Amino acid sequence: MIQFINALLISIGAGSIYALMAIAMVLVWRSTRVVNFAQAGMALLSTYIGYELIQVTGNFWISLPMAMVLGAGISALVEILLIRTLIKHSTSGPVAGIVPIIATLGLLGLIRATIGFIWGNQDVQIQPPLSKVGFSVGSETLALSPMNLLVLGTVLAMMLVLGFIFQKTHLGLSLRASAYSPEIAQLAGIRVAAIRTIGWAIAGAAGAAAGLLQTVNGTGALSPDSLEFSLLLTFGFIAAVIGGLESLPGAVLGAFILGLVLAITQIYISGTLVFIVAFVLLLLVLLIRPQGVIGAKVGRRA
Repeated sequence: MIQFINALLISIGAGSIYALMAIAMVLVWRSTRVVNFAQAGMALLSTYIGYELIQVTGNFWISLPMAMVLGAGISALVEILLIRTLIKHSTSGPVAGIVPIIATLGLLGLIRATIGFIWGNQDVQIQPPLSKVGFSVGSETLALSPMNLLVLGTVLAMMLVLGFIFQKTHLGLSLRASAYSPEIAQLAGIRVAAIRTIGWAIAGAAGAAAGLLQTVNGTGALSPDSLEFSLLLTFGFIAAVIGGLESLPGAVLGAFILGLVLAITQIYISGTLVFIVAFVLLLLVLLIRPQGVIGAKVGRRA
């Protein structure tokens, strides 16, 4: 019984991290219809910036929101300087919609090379602000620590804030209108280009939080070729597709579904099957419900 409870708790911790990355990918998709494969690289860069801020301030709690703000700025610049230009000049032709996606793949390599040039290829260490030792119940130790609770709390807080923005504010209405029908949104007086940049900025903040929390909740080691960030991108993308690329709640739900399946696989079967199981789950969802768990049955035109 305790083993199953620990599987659930592990899934919550992992799912929380995947949810942050899935949220970032959904926001970018909804704002520009681009799958941003550079999201992991941008999160990695923001995490390195967070590391430097921690060295300067000596305080994780100050550095985390500062890294999120700077991550938002980096993401906004990428949208303005690269994605906006590519979308503007690739509106026709057989590969028009693919050009920005290919560009994000190239950007991922560029970001990693830049990080290696600035910080070198040696690992740096970030100390967790809270204990990673699980809570004890009698003689058993649960797979739930204060650090896990911080990650879960961050995800829930971001979901509440984003949910309020999207459902209750003019900005949220503009974001949704710009994603679903940019031409009509422009006729209604919405500055679609600026709204899309805001969507990318929010995604950059979510990615920065995911990167920094993933690092301190894991080994604490950070390197330009960190496997953890590649996994974060892969599982975040799978979670977003499972939940539905049009839905923020779907991204979170997909992340927790993925986290639960992977945790059960790792504990009861074998950790070597995690990748295979993740992609099998993705294929099953695409075959049974290609729009995702909470996705709309009829897709809207970009």
